[in-house]
Amino acid sequence: MDFKGIIIEESLKDKSILMEFKIVNTKIEKVTNSHRTPWLSKWTIHKVIISEEKCDEYFERLSKALDDSHEWYIEVENNKYNVLIFHDRIIKKRIYNHDFD
Repeated sequence: MDFKGIIIEESLKDKSILMEFKIVNTKIEKVTNSHRTPWLSKWTIHKVIISEEKCDEYFERLSKALDDSHEWYIEVENNKYNVLIFHDRIIKKRIYNHDFD
């Protein structure tokens, strides 16, 4: 199953990687104090779908594309995994559905 998540365009050094994903929605938000990014005036938030077939390659590339001068991350998930992507670090956690009936 494909991965779904959001990518904040301003978090990327290399924005060209966005062209490789299906963008299902884009929203622009004016930055407020709660965003904790005072160096920016807006966030461009893309809801994306990442193909499961090439997900590990894409996760690595997203990790390298993240701006490393700030502590950005990307979170995506499908029905099996939750993935946190940081600059030069990826945490892939298996999601277990426990049935206690």
